[in-house]
Amino acid sequence: MKPLILCRTGHEDMALRLAPLLDAEHGDVETRRFPDGETYVRIASPVKGRRIVLVTSLDRPDDKLLPLLFLAAGARDLGAADVGLVAPYLPYMRQDKRFREGEAVTSTCFAQIISRWVDWLVTVDPHLHRRSSLSEIYTIPATSLHATPLISTWIKTHVSAPVLVGPDSESSQWVAAVARDAGAPYIVLEKTRRGDRDVSIHVPDLDSWVDHTPVLVDDIISSGRTMVETVRGLIAIGMKRPVCIGVHGVFAGNAYRELVESGPQEVITCNTVPHPSNGIDLSDLIAGGVRRTMNAVQQGH
Repeated sequence: MKPLILCRTGHEDMALRLAPLLDAEHGDVETRRFPDGETYVRIASPVKGRRIVLVTSLDRPDDKLLPLLFLAAGARDLGAADVGLVAPYLPYMRQDKRFREGEAVTSTCFAQIISRWVDWLVTVDPHLHRRSSLSEIYTIPATSLHATPLISTWIKTHVSAPVLVGPDSESSQWVAAVARDAGAPYIVLEKTRRGDRDVSIHVPDLDSWVDHTPVLVDDIISSGRTMVETVRGLIAIGMKRPVCIGVHGVFAGNAYRELVESGPQEVITCNTVPHPSNGIDLSDLIAGGVRRTMNAVQQGH
C-alpha cells in the first residue's frame, strides 16, 4: 500500500513534489476554524494500515502546531501504521539554553511535544548552534538534511566570480562548506547584535575582491537586519551588488521588502518555507531523506 502524504493549506507545492518521488498518494485534508476559534480537522483519504507523511513547514509555528498535532493524532486514531513529519523548516531551535533566570528552554519543550505525536522527523539545516544533533532533544528518529550542495551548485551555475560572505563568526563553518563545494573563496565579517532588530556589521578592507560578486549566505533570514546591513556595507565600499541566499526565508514582517530595497542583485531562498523568493528546489534532497528514514524506522520495527 502506498504511503499517504497529508499537508496543511499553503504547503501543497512541496507535498505534490514529494508524492511521485516517494511513490506516494497525495491525500485530502479538511481544516477550518469554528466560530470560537477552535480548529476542525478531517482526513478525507483512507488511513488505516498506511504509512503517513505529514508535510508542513513550521515557520510561524504557534498557529500551525495544534492543527498539526490534531492531524497526527487523527491519523493514529484512524489506524495509521506510522506517522512521520517532514518539516523543512524546524522552529524553536534558538532558545536552547536559559540565558536569563526564569526563561523556558523552548527548544527542548517543542521537541518533547513533536516526539510525543509523530514517529519520525525529517528537516533541513536546523539551527544547531549549541547542540551537536537533534537526538539531544528529540526522542524519535530525526534526520537533518543539508542544503549546502544544492546552494553551491546554484552559485556555480548563476554567479560569475563569486566570493562568499558570512555575516558573522557563527556562519563561518557553514559558509566555508558552501564555498568549498562551489570552488569559491570566502570571507567572514564581524556582527554586533544589540537587539532583535538592532544589528551592526563591520566590513573590513575588501579591495582584493572588488572584481568579484559577493554572495551572502545564511541559514535563516528572519528579521533580515544582518543581511540588510551587510548589503549596504558592501555597496558602500564599492563592491558589486551582492546576491543574497538563505536556506530558510522566514522574512518576519517587512523583512523581505527591506532586504530587496537595500540593493542586492537578487534574493534567493530554498523552498523550505513557501515564498516568492524560492529558487532552489530541495524536493529531491528531502525525498531521499524521507526514504532513508522510513526504511530505518520500518527495519527498527
